[in-house]
Amino acid sequence: MDSTGRPGAAQARYQVRFAWGAAGATRVATDAHLLVWVDVLPDPSGAVAPEPDPSSIGSAEPTEVLAVGLTDGTVVVDRVMRLQAERGDRCVVAVVAAGHHGGYAVEDQLAAGAVIDALVRAGIDHTAPEAAAAAAVWSGLRGAAKHLVSASESAAALDAAGRRDLVDAAIGRGRPAGRGNTAQD
Repeated sequence: MDSTGRPGAAQARYQVRFAWGAAGATRVATDAHLLVWVDVLPDPSGAVAPEPDPSSIGSAEPTEVLAVGLTDGTVVVDRVMRLQAERGDRCVVAVVAAGHHGGYAVEDQLAAGAVIDALVRAGIDHTAPEAAAAAAVWSGLRGAAKHLVSASESAAALDAAGRRDLVDAAIGRGRPAGRGNTAQD
């Protein structure tokens, strides 16, 4: 909470922000040009983490929502660069990890960090402390990311449900039934 009493408002001065879940999106994306919704694996219970509705965020300008996974860092960088060129100014980016039931999901933490790290490497580096911490998690664990995702609680539940194909697709080892591959970073 900042001095105005609004949670998330302290990140408003940063170009790249980070939060968890739909409530977090509402906090950090109110004036963002791009909301990056990070959801690597479906919720093992079958519940779908709802993408934020741009109209419910309360921004003055329309906020574009881009849904991404573990390997989509370059997709985000390309979109931000195009938005900045179109605007002739900086583009504010809110990276939001979906999580499961509003809680923590290691795969979304890693993918959000990967997206933020890709932005920083592209020179889009005015990051909120929360975003910098997410990128640091990715930097420290990048070499183990595929293993961590495939060994996560969510992956184990998907395995038990006979949906290992979704895990393999998320880490770049195949395609889930009925879906295409994501862009590779």
